[in-house]
Amino acid sequence: MSEKPIPLICILGPTASGKTRLAASVAGLVDGEVVSADSRQVYRHMDLGTGKDLGEYLVSGRRIPVHLVDIVDPGYEYNLFEFKRDGVAAIQDIHSRNRFPILCGGTGLYLNALLQDYQLLAVPPNPNRQAELKEKSTEELVAELKTHGPLHNQTDILNRKRLIRAIEIAEAPPASVSPSISLNSCVYGLRWDRSVLRARITKRLQERLESGMIEEVQRLLERGLTPEQLIFYGLEYRFITEYLRGDYSQKEMFLQLNTAIHHFAKRQDTWFRKMEREGVAIHWLDGQESPETNAKIILSQCME
Repeated sequence: MSEKPIPLICILGPTASGKTRLAASVAGLVDGEVVSADSRQVYRHMDLGTGKDLGEYLVSGRRIPVHLVDIVDPGYEYNLFEFKRDGVAAIQDIHSRNRFPILCGGTGLYLNALLQDYQLLAVPPNPNRQAELKEKSTEELVAELKTHGPLHNQTDILNRKRLIRAIEIAEAPPASVSPSISLNSCVYGLRWDRSVLRARITKRLQERLESGMIEEVQRLLERGLTPEQLIFYGLEYRFITEYLRGDYSQKEMFLQLNTAIHHFAKRQDTWFRKMEREGVAIHWLDGQESPETNAKIILSQCME
């Protein structure tokens, strides 16, 4: 007999859309726990730059439990296989305790891995093959990766380290297969007028910088992380690291970072449209409604 699907609510949306607060509001109404689907919030000591917004998990005086946040140290390269394994374990644990799992995030590949139950292969690093690939130009590496089929993650070609690892994974024999999970998912997304979302992104960036995001990156460097390791994490960590080593003035850093985050939000929307084309039914909610109102809409539709 096949395993009965686990009920799950998924909240997704672009950066600065308010999905964390909405997920926490829903969890507060259904005795739920949140599973984060964010590729950078897994790292300890990377709080402002990843937008963890941990204060938003406090609902009506009760802290909503959140999983897959602060689980590995910076410098470690957490990957999709590990997320699928850990996400499945978290959802099953929450369900086994008669709590309701709420999947929340904006990393499209991570969301798809659970919602579409990707079958992923674990591939251990191969230092000899990595050394061979490092001798090639970026153009040669991109061409080689494309010989293995269509690109599933365009960010792989924007960073040589990711590019080499993607080729290594495509070539290597599998070591193990990720666990499978059957979900009965209700998927909701937060949608904003583009100009309003742009203003929210800029305001949020200003607030995070004023709250100490530059100092957070400086502390990570002082802990022993190299500039190259931080640049690997992209966006805030890339531009602030480059500012700290003198590549930009603070004003130039802000302008370039702000533009990069806007572009990132557009790429997230593109990914969500791809999910819909692949059969994931996303019910879009007005981001300007209060989290409490949207949470009640979700429950009225999904918990019938």
